Amino acid sequence: MSEPNLSGSPPSARVRLRDLVPGIQVGAWPTGPKNGITDVPGVLVHTKSIHTPDGAVNTGLTTILPRKDWFHNACHAGIFRYNGSGELTGSHWIEETGLLHSPIVLTNSFAVGNCNTGIYQYAIEEYSGADGSVDWFLMPVVGETYDGYLNDLTKFVVTPQHVVDGIKAASADPVLEGNTGGGTGMMCQGFKGGTGTSSRVVPGFDSKGNEKSYTIAALVQANYGRMPPLKITGVPVGRILAAEALKSKEAAKAKAEYDAAKDTKDGSIIIVLATDAPLSAIQLQRLAKRATGGLSRVGGYGHNPSGDIFIAFSTGNKIPVQTVGSNHRSVDPFKANTLVTESIDDTTINALLEAAADSTEEAIYNTLCMAESITGFKGNHVDALPLDKVKSILERHIALEQAIQAEM
Repeated sequence: MSEPNLSGSPPSARVRLRDLVPGIQVGAWPTGPKNGITDVPGVLVHTKSIHTPDGAVNTGLTTILPRKDWFHNACHAGIFRYNGSGELTGSHWIEETGLLHSPIVLTNSFAVGNCNTGIYQYAIEEYSGADGSVDWFLMPVVGETYDGYLNDLTKFVVTPQHVVDGIKAASADPVLEGNTGGGTGMMCQGFKGGTGTSSRVVPGFDSKGNEKSYTIAALVQANYGRMPPLKITGVPVGRILAAEALKSKEAAKAKAEYDAAKDTKDGSIIIVLATDAPLSAIQLQRLAKRATGGLSRVGGYGHNPSGDIFIAFSTGNKIPVQTVGSNHRSVDPFKANTLVTESIDDTTINALLEAAADSTEEAIYNTLCMAESITGFKGNHVDALPLDKVKSILERHIALEQAIQAEM
């Protein structure tokens, strides 16, 4: 096998949905300045893509730090499982305590073990005692989707060191989308899929009654679905493109091969929602459920072999962890102690729920728009979403809508 090449370069000649069709509406709330998960203050991300010159390997990992000091200060978190044919390690502990104190690493199905090891390896390097021993608790959080159509999973090219490097290099820079990170070899809605992100800013108040805006954002690793159900802002783009594909023998053959691959393993989507709004674990479970609304608008059904797993976390409170051992915070586990935290009033949460669905929806659009065509393992080929055709379809529908409104 050829030696892997590590790439952090964004896809070329591709644009996000809002750049493709200026003025297009995805929900009611405005985006953050980067329109991505790193708009949430304190959230850091790194993507690493791995390829070989022979085209057999196309994979990688996406590393998300909920906060820089994730090891000592947990975030409240919640999980929702739309369909469970997938993995998110550490989920039992999150459901038990409502706390996230680990990076979230997204990768391919066969790399989960090495990514778990990588999180431990980083923690050992940074937080072991002078004698090299450890006296702390850590349950790594790693999610996966299957990229075996475009990537030779048997090579196990994702290593623990990639995770260590990703944690160290994570930044607040805009996230590279499309064929990047854990999404490098993924397929979505009949086209090349991968990594995408989007954010929303909603108005609110702080605990003292002062006006304050809150950011909520989604990052997706999208690897699910077929062409006909694809809708973009409600427009049946997938049906139009599928009908057009039938006119070309080559395009029809490519669609049939894609569908055959999805018959074998439909794929999955991992959705990570982040916010700086102070939400409780139960509220974050509710937030995670709303990602389903965004996924469904695009065309996801949660089929039986699909792993549709969503996690939401909030940086709005810091929950101290690592309370055992001489080098950590000293507490008596048999004497109940009080932690003061804040949470949003449930009766005022609607904008956050809407923003969760809307940012998820647009994150998938950005995945499709930024992903590039690729020929991978065994010569399997998947085309990118044809942006020129999508632009034409959407602009026609926008013009029609404007004409109807003008007549009213």
